[in-house]
Amino acid sequence: MTSPPTSSPPPTSPLSTNMRKPPTRSLPLTTNTTLPLPHTYLHLSLLTPSSVLSPQNSPPIDAITARTYLTAALTQFLGLTGTAIAIDILKVEGRDCWLRVAREDGAAVERAVVAWAGEGVAWRIRGVGGWLGGLVGRGGREVFE
Repeated sequence: MTSPPTSSPPPTSPLSTNMRKPPTRSLPLTTNTTLPLPHTYLHLSLLTPSSVLSPQNSPPIDAITARTYLTAALTQFLGLTGTAIAIDILKVEGRDCWLRVAREDGAAVERAVVAWAGEGVAWRIRGVGGWLGGLVGRGGREVFE
């Protein structure tokens, strides 16, 4: 009588015993995508010799004067292209004004304003950002008061 052949497990190579399964990647539960902001906001102050010497006695500016000075700065810096940049004047109060420009034009407006010095007047940038509330604090409420 012959005994039935016994099946033995196949021989294992040393590599197969040491190999581990690759770790499974966990999937994120949520994802957030922040899109580029469409506008850049600027807070500017108009400097004149009288406003530097006595800020309380310097006359306030109006939106038309601010627009004139901004157009002069953009024209001097960028020529005819600078006049085509759309600028929204959100508020003018005293010697300060808040602007909104397209994000793509924000850097050009900043450089033009800093480089410009009119006849005894110049702009000072007090703040630049993608959110209006970040410039004025308290969520931007005082701009619209």
